[in-house]
Amino acid sequence: MDLLLRMEQSGFSQWVRESESLFALPGILLIHTIGMGLVVSINAVIDLRVVGFAPALRFQAMERFLPVLWLGFWMNAVTGAILLVADAKKLTANLDFYVKMAFIGLALINLRMLRTQVFSRPPDGDAPPPMKAKVLAVSSMIFWLGAITAGRLLAYVGGGGGK
Repeated sequence: MDLLLRMEQSGFSQWVRESESLFALPGILLIHTIGMGLVVSINAVIDLRVVGFAPALRFQAMERFLPVLWLGFWMNAVTGAILLVADAKKLTANLDFYVKMAFIGLALINLRMLRTQVFSRPPDGDAPPPMKAKVLAVSSMIFWLGAITAGRLLAYVGGGGGK
């Protein structure tokens, strides 16, 4: 915690918080939003396919989008870390921040389990996924919706930062 507070007082963190440059807070938030769009949209397409929408889409073809999903995740991880150190004191004192992190953690565990259920099967694109995969797909959508909602609420609840 002490390290986070020292980082919050660094010149970089002050620049992120206080600069009028588009490359400071607005640019970081833009990259964070783009990363979130990649992660959640690819997840949603896979989840919706698993629960039965667009049955003509083959799972093996959809698997090719997973590297793009992970690119979006790492964009979010890096920009999220920057946003955290720029406002560490407020964010770490906000319960909603931990709720957001919990939802993200659950969504990532869920993604790993769903990937095992869906993409490790024989490449028959017409075979319906098992019920366990459908449950994981629905919970995935719930977890990502929870993470997005908690992240958005950071600016409004618990005295947190999160612009």
